[in-house]
Order: sequence, then C-alpha cells, then structure tokens
Amino acid sequence: MSTYLDRILVHHRAAASSDERRLDDMVAAAKNQPPCRGFRVALAQLGERDELGVIAEIKRRSPSKGPLADDIDPAEIATSYARGGATCLSVLTDEEFFAGSPHDLAAARAAVALPVIRKDFTVEPRNIADARLMGADAVLLIAAALEPTELVEFHAMAVDLGMDVLVEIHDEAELALALDAGATMVGVNQRDLVTFAVDHDRALRMGSLIPTDVVRVAESGVRGPDDAARLREAGYHAVLVGETLMRSADRAAAVAALRRA
Repeated sequence: MSTYLDRILVHHRAAASSDERRLDDMVAAAKNQPPCRGFRVALAQLGERDELGVIAEIKRRSPSKGPLADDIDPAEIATSYARGGATCLSVLTDEEFFAGSPHDLAAARAAVALPVIRKDFTVEPRNIADARLMGADAVLLIAAALEPTELVEFHAMAVDLGMDVLVEIHDEAELALALDAGATMVGVNQRDLVTFAVDHDRALRMGSLIPTDVVRVAESGVRGPDDAARLREAGYHAVLVGETLMRSADRAAAVAALRRA
C-alpha cells in the first residue's frame, strides 16, 4: 500500500528526473550568492544561555490535515513570528503536497533578519543548489527519504555551499546515519512519515542519545508551552513548530509563549 511518504518521494524523484538544468551551472551560481545567516549558531547560542529556541514554520497546508490558513502573506507571518521572538524560520516550498513555493521562502526571508531553512523533500543535488539560490540559509535532509550515500553526499554539498544542514531522524538507526554523515544539527520528527501519526514522547526518548555537541531540534507535535518545556528539559536547543502557530489567532503571542517555556 502506498504511504504519504511514498507518494511524495515518487513525485519529487519524477520531477528530478525531468530536470534538464546543469548542476555545475547551478552550483557556480549558488557559490556567488551573499553569505548565509547563521542558522545553527543562532540555536546553539540560545542553548548556551539555557534558553529554548523556536523555529517558526510557514506552512500553508498539510497532506493529512488539509489547509491550515487561508490566503496567507508569508512576509506578514514572518514579521509576526519575529515580533514574538522566533529564533529562525522554516518555510515549506513543496507545492504539490503543502501548497508552498520558493516565493514563500524569498518573501519571508526578505521581511525579517532571521535565518531561514528550506523545508522540502531533497532527493537530488540540484535541490540543494536550488535552496541556496532561493535564499535558504539551511536545508533539511530527511534520513528516511535518502540512501546513506545520498545523505553523506548531500550533507557535504550543502556545507560546501555555505548552508547549515538539519538532518531529520526518527530512531536510533537514523541517528547513526546522520552522525556518520557529519551532522552537527539533528531534528527528531515526532510525526511518522508513513502514517503521519504523532508520537509525543519520541523526542523525549531520543534526546539523551544525541551527542551533546550536536544541536538538537524537536519537530512536529508541539502543542504549546507545556510540550516545549518538557522538550527543553530533555536537552533540546529548539522546537520546530508549524501547525500550532499557523492556526493561532495571535502568532506573535504564540511564539512568545513557547520561548518563555
């Protein structure tokens, strides 16, 4: 039976196979972009002060929940997040399943001074060059979506282009793959990418297994300050929150509440 992740990856790999752009040209253009804003360092500095960072996500829809907000303005949302004290932004650029776009990322980044991660399904090298060209300061690599050799290759390429890399994992085996690839920033996704169900205790179980010199991010399923406080106690530098913030009537206040946790 086809899963959410299967369908998403089939779509992205098909798009990659029909992409005729030359990687060398894209890499050359990417290396000429202005310097990235420090995504990892922003989170690490808060951790050194024993504060919890918030990676506030701009997410138009979810494959499992449908639309999360109507007719959004990415720049306005980014400004609200920054006003609430967000440490970094995450922007969905997948169009087919999440209704995002590179324009959403560019508009959000232009509106604030925060570092921005491109949230998408990276399946080939041109996706990484694309992230740099659209203005991303960091890129997401999902261990469950890549072969171990791809994870190593893509991580090295993103670093070479000046970006930070958040490697997303779900369990001990994927954590080992992330560390073997050289990950200095690891995100534990509490959402199962096969069923899209959320396990609110997954990040708590995994927190102590991640080396202390690695920036730790808890992703998905953060419902409010209580969840955020538990994750900070478990050793996380930051929480990545999308649906809760997108559905909030006062996004700045919602971010501020998470930071206070």
